[in-house]
Amino acid sequence: MYRSTKTYDHSEGLSCCFRQWRAEHSHCKLLHGYALAFKFVFATQQLDQHNWCYDFGGMKQVRQWLHDQFDHTMLVSEDDPELATFVELANKGLVDLRIMPAVGCEQTARFCYEYVSALVGRETDGRVWLESVEVREHGGNSALFEIPR
Repeated sequence: MYRSTKTYDHSEGLSCCFRQWRAEHSHCKLLHGYALAFKFVFATQQLDQHNWCYDFGGMKQVRQWLHDQFDHTMLVSEDDPELATFVELANKGLVDLRIMPAVGCEQTARFCYEYVSALVGRETDGRVWLESVEVREHGGNSALFEIPR
C-alpha cells in the first residue's frame, strides 16, 4: 500500500464562520469562526508511470473549491431554524452564505471527503482512493472522516 498526503494549513486563508444551532448547551450555537486547515490522505496499491500515488497537480481544482467554499464564507446547516435569516443577510450582501447538509468540524470533513473522493476516483479511474480527510479548527481541535475499504 502506498499513501501520500496533501495539506492546506491555517495560513491558506480559509477563514469561515459557523453556526452550530444544535449545540444548545454550548457557545458553539453562536456565530464563531476559524481559519480551517485540511489534510487529505490518498492511497493506492499501484503507483502511476511517474511512481506517484497521486499527482498533486489534480489538487489545483480542490484548492480552488476549498477557497470557494471556505474563504470568508458563512456556513449554516440546511436545517438551521434561522436559515431564512441567513439567506436574508446573504441577499443584503452581508454574508457569503454556504448552505451545507450539516455544519461542524466532523461534518465538514465528511463534506470535503465526498467531493474530493469523487474527483480522485474519476481522475485516476479508481487506481487511487481518498483514505481520509482531517479538518483542523485550530491547533487543539480537529476531526477526521474516512470510509474503511
